[in-house]
Amino acid sequence: MYKAGDIRAKTPDELSTLLLDLKKEQFNLRFQRATGQQEGTGRIREVRREIARIKTIQAERIRSAAQS
Repeated sequence: MYKAGDIRAKTPDELSTLLLDLKKEQFNLRFQRATGQQEGTGRIREVRREIARIKTIQAERIRSAAQS
């Protein structure tokens, strides 16, 4: 699980890569749930929230760059 401070320390390219990896993991977790193979259901929630954190920080950076 990533903290907001850890995410803010990453470059935009690293954030994009991390976001892509998390979306792939989210897809795989949804697929496992649909086929009845999933063991830990809490990970879906964690991944969804990590994706939201990354998108929020990316939006903050875009907004701050537009104001400058």
